[in-house]
Amino acid sequence: MSAVSPTYRFVMAVTTPAVKWWGRLEVSGLEHLPTEGPVLLAGNHDSYWDPVAIGIAGLPRRQIRALAKSSMWKVRGLSKILDGMGQIPIDRGSGDTHAMDRAIDELRAGACIGVFPEGTRSLGRVLRARSGFGRLADAVPEATLVCAAVQGTVDIPRFPKRPRVRVRFFAPEGGPRHAGEAPGELSVRLLDEIRRHAPIAHAGRRPRAVAPPAEAGPAATPDAEAPAPAPAPAETPSS
Repeated sequence: MSAVSPTYRFVMAVTTPAVKWWGRLEVSGLEHLPTEGPVLLAGNHDSYWDPVAIGIAGLPRRQIRALAKSSMWKVRGLSKILDGMGQIPIDRGSGDTHAMDRAIDELRAGACIGVFPEGTRSLGRVLRARSGFGRLADAVPEATLVCAAVQGTVDIPRFPKRPRVRVRFFAPEGGPRHAGEAPGELSVRLLDEIRRHAPIAHAGRRPRAVAPPAEAGPAATPDAEAPAPAPAPAETPSS
């Protein structure tokens, strides 16, 4: 098992009661998450609690670093915690090359980087996969690709309804990156696989219907953002 920072372990311990005990966390497929070597982890993102649940679920195997939106570093007292957890700040939607370069360096050094291909919480919407995950896979082809399907996290704050949180790790069902597969195509394929296991769920205290897909329009600038496992639910392998 690769080294886990004391700060990361502390944050996971603090958030365990909400996710593991109150949320009755169920974890499967943990054997697909390597204990050593570079790993790119893709997950779905419906709730602030997703990165926390993935972090707790994966802790028996390794620490998961993530691309987190840079505004989180502006929260008083939070920046030192995020830095201690090894998280990487990124300016979402701006093509932040510095954050991507740092993520690439961390991957090449053997880290596990978590990314939410949707780039932000779904909020009940069908979001397109951004190409950032695929660009990281392109830059570090030796990295193992792993998917994480998260369910039940949107129910954590819906007291008194007790949630049932599930995290399933699995290898891409379509196999690793295909020859000639563009970075954006890889992101789309993996997100489609993940969403088959974890359909979109609307966050908030009251469940709402999932919005239909928006009509196709001009493509936005690709980026990658996954919220880091945070000490308290806050919107990121970037979040």
